[in-house]
Formats: sequence, C-alpha cells, structure tokens
Amino acid sequence: MTLPKTPSFRLDGRRALVTGAGRGIGLAAAAALAEAGAHVTLAARTASEIEAAAGLIGARAEAAVLDVADTDAVAAFFNSRPAYHVLINNAGTNRPNPVWDVTGADCDAVLDLNVKAAFFVAQGAIRAMLRDGVKGSLIHMGSQMGHVGGPNRSLYCASKWAIEGLNKALALDLAPHGIRSNTIAPTFIETAMTRPFFEDTVFRKHVLAKIKLGRLGQVEDLMGAIVFLAGDAASLITGTSLVVDGGWTAD
Repeated sequence: MTLPKTPSFRLDGRRALVTGAGRGIGLAAAAALAEAGAHVTLAARTASEIEAAAGLIGARAEAAVLDVADTDAVAAFFNSRPAYHVLINNAGTNRPNPVWDVTGADCDAVLDLNVKAAFFVAQGAIRAMLRDGVKGSLIHMGSQMGHVGGPNRSLYCASKWAIEGLNKALALDLAPHGIRSNTIAPTFIETAMTRPFFEDTVFRKHVLAKIKLGRLGQVEDLMGAIVFLAGDAASLITGTSLVVDGGWTAD
C-alpha cells in the first residue's frame, strides 16, 4: 500500500496573465499567482496604474498596457508572446439600472467588455497555447449573478450568465488539448470601486441578509480559489464554476 500524495499548489515555472489587474480582484489574483511561484503579466489600459501594481508584487511581475476591448490589439499581444499557462480573464464592468432605464450605450459598455472582450482574450490565449503546445488553465471571473438574478442587474446578469455558457463550451473544445476552463463566481467583494455602493444602508442590509456568512467578501477570499484552479490540484476540474458567495446562491 502506498499513501496518496497531495498535488502541489505551487505554480513555479509557469507564466500567467491577469487582465484588469491594476487594482481590486485583478491585483489580488496577480499577487496570489506570483506568491505561488508563477511569473505574472498584469494587463490593463492605464500604464501608470499597471506599472505601480506590478511594482508592488516585485520580480515575478511585469506590466503590459492592453485594452482588451480592442480585438486587434489583443490578437497582436498574444501573437508577440510565448503562450501563458494560466489566464485570469478578469476585466469587466457594470452599469446597474432598472431594466426600463438601460440604454443602448449601457448595453454596449457592459456586453462589449464582459462578454465580447472576454471571448477574444480567451481566444487569443487559446490560440497561443495550441501554437506552442502548452497545457494550462483558463479562469474567467464570473459572478454569483451568473447563477441567479438580481434587481437592477439585467445587463450584468446577462453578461455573467453568458460567461458561464461560454466557459462550458470552451471546456469541451479544449479538453482534448489538456487545457481546462472554469469560472470563479464571487459575491459582492468590497473594493475601492464597490465600497461607495455600501454607503447606502438599505443596499448594504439587503446584501448582508443574502450572504449567509454575514459579511462582505474581500479580495483575499478569492486568492486561494484562483491558485487552486490554476494548478495541478484542480487537474480534473473543467467546465464548472467555483462559487465564492458566502451562501448567497444556497438559498
């Protein structure tokens, strides 16, 4: 009899790309991957922000200015670099409004970034992995709102449900090539961008009533999930969603 050995959670020797990495969840993802041993490229539109973020992480990080909504720029980015082993497909936005107030501009802003850009970033990463014979892990930042509905979230829910469907289709296409695809679906995470929403006491009370563990999520709550799905410990996991929601969707 031999004792099973726990798969490593280390990512030494692997290259990772995080989009929307200048702050919040993206920065936390990059920090977690670098701490696990990966070399991480942090990508975002604003040079000063992304360079500062990479500087905080140190030698295992580099900054790359990239507008993920520019499909030509995305294709050129992946064509000019060796393939990544890990993609954190994180860039996204939200414009919360009642459905009757949603405009065409709102629709374009949310769906173009959350769905179209996410699709073509994934495509670029995949093409490079197939070109270079690299096996690896795609992790798309979804949301609990890709599993349930929410007031004033019609566009956001539409975009995140789309990501869940895309994820499952990618998993099927990529499995023969040893490439896994999964989503992480967080609840409300307290960041500089979301913190002003919680100044509304009615909204905060509503959110905390739905999160059964009784607190807002923090970026640290996602870091372990990211490292897990990125590496060998999750080697048989593909086409699914790791819901980090404090029990919101259990009700």
